Amino acid sequence: MITGAVTFVTGGGRGIGRAIAHRFAHAGARVVVAARSRDQVERVAREVEEAGGSAHFAICDVSSAESVRAAVDAAVERFGPVDILVNNAGYVEGAPLVKLDERLWNRILAVNLTGPYLCTRAVLPGMLERRRGRVINIASIAARKGMAYTSAYCAAKHGVLGFTRAIALEVAQKGITVNAICPGWVETEMTQAAIRRIVEKTGRGAGEARRALEEMNPLRRFVRPEEVAAVALFLAGDDASAITGQAYNIDGGEVMS
Repeated sequence: MITGAVTFVTGGGRGIGRAIAHRFAHAGARVVVAARSRDQVERVAREVEEAGGSAHFAICDVSSAESVRAAVDAAVERFGPVDILVNNAGYVEGAPLVKLDERLWNRILAVNLTGPYLCTRAVLPGMLERRRGRVINIASIAARKGMAYTSAYCAAKHGVLGFTRAIALEVAQKGITVNAICPGWVETEMTQAAIRRIVEKTGRGAGEARRALEEMNPLRRFVRPEEVAAVALFLAGDDASAITGQAYNIDGGEVMS
């Protein structure tokens, strides 16, 4: 399933998405690195090709149906129909509910929940026609439990799990699997931004703020992007053909389910 497979990775310009792009390309996939920032996706695509892989970049705002359609069309024109979709793009910004205005609520849900819907809807017809495909949704442990001051993000990620399970049942007999991955705190720019927000709001030092997040993980460390990418690669492979509608926690045991 991996060798030669056209793999479309949203949020591919950094962090988990970048690691997934590299891991899949190394396994022989043809990777389309998609995100809003041209500089980031162009750089990752170049990194992949310099490492001997096959890659293309696409500018894509996952909250826009028009942008998603254009990015998928560009991917199909370059490599052919999408075989593997990794819905990785995400956005989080914390606020207590009484200060969470509709603009921020809508933005968080648009990227984290509407984005996977739009991207999956765009590639699924081709998968159904060929009776083969993989959809991998990068959710979060925020899909498994509540977390204070992130009600919109938790709502969106819980929604991603529901979406994953529903679509998995729709396509279960059509050669397509749909699964989710739920990382804990990962060593990414998003986590660094969270540390900065903690510092700003609490007055703690950066080291203390980092340790507070690390201590949520029983391993007492952040997850590495490459560890998430390894599970994504497994779910995309032939050995996972009987796995669908599932969610894998990668969080050092923070949530056990």
